[in-house]
Amino acid sequence: MMPEQSLPEIQRNFAVDLFNLTWDLMEKSDRSQAETDQMIQAAHASRYHWGMVGEPVNLARGEWQVSRVYTILQRSDPCLYHAKRCLQITLDNDLHDFDLAFAYEAIARANLLAGDTTETEKFISLAKEAGEAIEDKADRDYFMTELSTIKY
Repeated sequence: MMPEQSLPEIQRNFAVDLFNLTWDLMEKSDRSQAETDQMIQAAHASRYHWGMVGEPVNLARGEWQVSRVYTILQRSDPCLYHAKRCLQITLDNDLHDFDLAFAYEAIARANLLAGDTTETEKFISLAKEAGEAIEDKADRDYFMTELSTIKY
């Protein structure tokens, strides 16, 4: 018999599992409508559970993921909203490195989707600057590869 988990432990497990499910669905090239709906719901549910038990870094990454889901779905309004929330949480909590770079990347993508090339260019520049400051080479290389996929 397994020991009972506390509510925070259960919520943490939900947050992680839903984040990973969302990621798997984001990477799927042939999602059905039901899977698309599941991806949206899982991203929001993961962020909700992180809001109950997570640290600021989890909240920022959750907002980033929700924004990326809406980027994939070409829905600019919610994409921009969640990208801005990601950046605000990142700045308010003095998160740096990988998280700051990806917060700027999310805003660049959201602005591109919204058709604002001036803001897209501004945030790509900020993202590059933050990306160059990522300490871990593998993380830096991964980020730069992701950033290079923004085409306008």
